[in-house]
Amino acid sequence: MTTSPPRHRIELRLRALEQLFNSMDPTPFHHKDLDPDAEQFIESWALEFPAESRFEITIHLEEQPSIADPKALVTEALHNYFDYKAEITRRELKLLLQQGRISLAIGLAVLALALFAAEALAKLALGRFLGILRESLTIGGWVAMWRPMQIFLYDWWPLRRRLGVYRNLARAHVTVERILAAPGKA
Repeated sequence: MTTSPPRHRIELRLRALEQLFNSMDPTPFHHKDLDPDAEQFIESWALEFPAESRFEITIHLEEQPSIADPKALVTEALHNYFDYKAEITRRELKLLLQQGRISLAIGLAVLALALFAAEALAKLALGRFLGILRESLTIGGWVAMWRPMQIFLYDWWPLRRRLGVYRNLARAHVTVERILAAPGKA
């Protein structure tokens, strides 16, 4: 029996719709970058939830938007933006894993050479200096494996998680609601 992924709501309260977008970006709304504060707010909340979560994003506006259908525009803009972020993150992950494979090949070669040299020095068994050199070669060979181990054990999974969150944000259900002013605050 499969269960559906959990759904979580992320809500933003804005004075005007324009606050959602980066004012320095001259492109039309549906291709605009998000305002850094709005982006950080949405991402930080989304990352708090389980990776398989689905999202509903609700934008509460204090001012009446100047466009007739803000929901369609905001939905398209958010979906485009997080699709773009997912693609960038996918590329970063691909490059990291490529770097990991190259680092692994180099690390294995260095380790093999270092262990071979250490074994050759062990056969000489001539004094304390050669013993220290032999141990240094062994340690150095394993240190060469540090970066590939770090990449394949630790570095890839935060990017993979972020990629999943961006993909889920790119499919989020979006609503835009007008907040009515409280009496006496018109």
